[in-house]
Amino acid sequence: MTVITHARRKSRLSKIIDEAGGVSIGTALAQAKVNLDALQPRSAAEVADRIAELAAITAPEHPEQTMATLGAAYRAANGVIDAAGPFGMDDLHAAAVGLCDLIDAATPERPFDWRVLPVYAQSMQLLLALSEDAEARQKVRESLQQMVSRKLTQAD
Repeated sequence: MTVITHARRKSRLSKIIDEAGGVSIGTALAQAKVNLDALQPRSAAEVADRIAELAAITAPEHPEQTMATLGAAYRAANGVIDAAGPFGMDDLHAAAVGLCDLIDAATPERPFDWRVLPVYAQSMQLLLALSEDAEARQKVRESLQQMVSRKLTQAD
């Protein structure tokens, strides 16, 4: 009987897995921060674009347009959340979450108050402009939170 044998080659992947190495947590965090810092200007531009989109939305003229218009406002606010969240823009993030909460609370029995949308758009523009003034940003954020609380309690 004939037996054929051959030397098994070890794959490159198995060598990498078996060997010690990798990146330390500190190095990985530092690299992640550098990567995030590089994306900061793009994120700020995205936030500004979504806020401009919110500012351009007007109340629907016909009831059948309401859902589509609310959807557009929700997507724009959600875009602010997505772009602001990872970059420490907590005030803008919280404002956009509040607007999403108000949109979510709208029902046919308790329709959305369209006067809120320009207030939010202007407040977010103000928060973007007041990037260095923590006290003023806090006041804007508190005012928006009070409005959300009032509107949501009225909806109950």
